[in-house]
Amino acid sequence: MKKSIYKTLILSLTIVLFTQTNVNACTGICLVAKDGGVVYGRTMEWGTFDLNSRVAIVPRGFEFIGSTPDGVNGVKYKVKYGFVGLDMIGTDFIADGLNEKGLAVGMFYFSGEVDYAKYEKKYAEKCLTSMDIVSYILSRFSSVTEVKEKINNVIIVPVIEKAIGTTTDAHWMINDKSGASIVIEVVDGKFKIFDAPLKVCTNKPSYDWHITNVRNYINLSQKGFPAKTLNGLEIKPTGHGTSLLGMPGDNTPPSRFIRATVWTQLARELDNAEEAVYETFRILANFQLPLGDDAAEGNVADGATKSPELMRSSTIWTTAWNLTDLTLNYHTQHNRRVRRLDLKEIDFKNIGNEIVHLSLDKVKKEDIENITPKL
Repeated sequence: MKKSIYKTLILSLTIVLFTQTNVNACTGICLVAKDGGVVYGRTMEWGTFDLNSRVAIVPRGFEFIGSTPDGVNGVKYKVKYGFVGLDMIGTDFIADGLNEKGLAVGMFYFSGEVDYAKYEKKYAEKCLTSMDIVSYILSRFSSVTEVKEKINNVIIVPVIEKAIGTTTDAHWMINDKSGASIVIEVVDGKFKIFDAPLKVCTNKPSYDWHITNVRNYINLSQKGFPAKTLNGLEIKPTGHGTSLLGMPGDNTPPSRFIRATVWTQLARELDNAEEAVYETFRILANFQLPLGDDAAEGNVADGATKSPELMRSSTIWTTAWNLTDLTLNYHTQHNRRVRRLDLKEIDFKNIGNEIVHLSLDKVKKEDIENITPKL
């Protein structure tokens, strides 16, 4: 009974917050090392209650069914490639993941920017909803090239998700172990694919708008400004960092896109994917958002009631998926210690017929090592 009441509270809060709050905050990046190693990482923001995400291990042969406005009667697909993902709100909705072929997919909120196809019952068996896309791509495809060739074989239709009380507007960043990156959006009912050479994704406006906006910041570099003499007075910089004067510091999607682009383009030279994992976490540390009405998805606004559950940050979790070595690396709002899951050690063919779930945090507490010497 308590569990049922808890779930009802969570769902009710979610409905209020999705309908009353501006929800744009997640940031994704992808780094490629000198030896070709690839790491994709992202932050997940939600500001009022813990999404209680779990690690979901999905075996080969598991069957998903896409949703339509009529119910669970959309495209049926079995998992061809086993994958690991992070889910949300105790459901099989996967927000972020990596499959055994080194293909990674992340879902990013895209409020008010999508134009899903009109649902026609006769095409139900080809339909799914935005909440199904990450699982569909991870289950069926092994590379960005394959996604480009086959993603339009399905139709994405608007479905009111019971968990949030509205449709979920989204776009997706997809990366593979070759270093290829794309962003997919839905325009006029069809998937529109953008090559993503900058390997960065945030939220609205559309991806091509962000690429145009980058032109406003081509002055940003690693070279600081020299001193100048004005009427005999030497004017020196107040310190290092003048090369980035003018870089936007707010948390809007356009500003985060620029910062993510700058930090990834100016990243140190990386020898391999393991070093790229370190660098991914360093860069994404710049996007850890605090609690507050205007900080991130789900923050309290317009009289919404805060959950009594402990929250320490609007950034719920941060991932660094090593596409080369097939590992999940992550930390959470409660514990900044990096934890790792190795996909290579999982036999996706023989782990059973059901999804295996693991808690992100065994204990919601920082893992602090006491190094005080006994003198």
